[in-house]
Amino acid sequence: MTQTERIAEFANSVSFNAIPSATIDRLKLHLLDAIASFVWAQFQELPANVKKALTALSPDGIMPADHLAQLYTTYIRYPDFMDNFLAKESTCHPSDNIGILLAAGHLEEIQGKDFLTAMAISYDVECRLTELFPVMIEGYDHTVLLSFSATAGAGRLLGLSREELTNALGIAGCSFNPVVTSRASYTSQWKGLVSSMVNAGCMNILSIAKQGITGPEKLFEIPEKGLNAIYKQHLDVDWSKEDFSIISRCSLKTFNAEVHAQSVLELISELAAAHRFAAGEIEQVDITTFLTAYHIIGNGEYGDRTVVYSKEQADHSLPYLAAVTILDKQVYPQQLIADRITSPDVQELLKKVKVHTGFPLHKPVKVAGMLDPYTSAYPDKVKCKVEIVLKDGKKISGEKETYKGFYSTPLTYEDVQQKFIKLNESYVDRESANRIFTLVSNLENASVKELLDAINFR
Repeated sequence: MTQTERIAEFANSVSFNAIPSATIDRLKLHLLDAIASFVWAQFQELPANVKKALTALSPDGIMPADHLAQLYTTYIRYPDFMDNFLAKESTCHPSDNIGILLAAGHLEEIQGKDFLTAMAISYDVECRLTELFPVMIEGYDHTVLLSFSATAGAGRLLGLSREELTNALGIAGCSFNPVVTSRASYTSQWKGLVSSMVNAGCMNILSIAKQGITGPEKLFEIPEKGLNAIYKQHLDVDWSKEDFSIISRCSLKTFNAEVHAQSVLELISELAAAHRFAAGEIEQVDITTFLTAYHIIGNGEYGDRTVVYSKEQADHSLPYLAAVTILDKQVYPQQLIADRITSPDVQELLKKVKVHTGFPLHKPVKVAGMLDPYTSAYPDKVKCKVEIVLKDGKKISGEKETYKGFYSTPLTYEDVQQKFIKLNESYVDRESANRIFTLVSNLENASVKELLDAINFR
């Protein structure tokens, strides 16, 4: 069988009872974390503008399911406070899948058990593809892989047959090939919205495939023109052997910042609390990190991260994030608004932050990865070292290899509840928040309609 056939068969064969209870608990944790962003985003300007744009395309005021998939994904993705899966050569946000699964609830009566089953399918597919088919090393965005996972999970919810879903996967795979350009400095707002467009298209494709439209069955395997050839890789997964254990390697964020910054920011917070130095006392902040973090947020291949005047650049700038953590003792949305970003204190301090890896050479990548102890430990650990040099010559330093929220030291359900409250206390009363907490924790006994009613505030 082809890979698209195998993914389709996997999606259609999974039963809720076959998913380990620990995995179900982990999915609920990640769902609540995503809903925290979903709710917060409804009260922000950019997501509101996306909603206006999509509503303008629906003169009768009733937004179709593909537009809802785009809007819901925007809500979850825009804050950049969602989950991550880290592989050696690529990363992804598995919660990108949740928006399209919620949108499916407007087309079908979906029970919580079925939603969690589809979520498990989507998470497993995207994480496994990220691990074994890392398109980012060829210059393509990781949302390429979302087109398969979102189609597989939503296709299961919408009742597509194996043949229909195989066609849908083929159509999606040859329709969405976004590039990493959107993530490079100076980072635009589109960086956080790419996944929303993919999900809109996947919902559209599922409807088309359900009407019998065919797609390339040998999407990966076609010589010369297949995805294996285009991405210079080879995908050969026996999807029938997936046991969902890969989901336990997904991580959540404590700081509203790019995932590879999390251990650095936690370490800086600990050093600041222990030594109580003032920002004005600092001569230099020296950060040692792994190669992926250096390239994406530390002035590496993705560009200059010291010029920071927007949210999208700020949450992907390790110099800015380190500086604002020292000054504000946290990174939440209020640290990513224009007035805070452009403040003289943080702009001055970020220029004192220097980022490098533990090995002076960065190429060839595989050699540098083996010789650099920080990079060789990744992604099983997210090692970092921070040394803060004060103007009086005193040096304060520390090291970390994980953070609260990393898969090896995960957040608890209570931690995510507190994150939800802190993020949304200005918008949602405690009664509404508690209703959401109860629904998610008992979702197998509820419906998606009940969940949608609880989380849609605007």
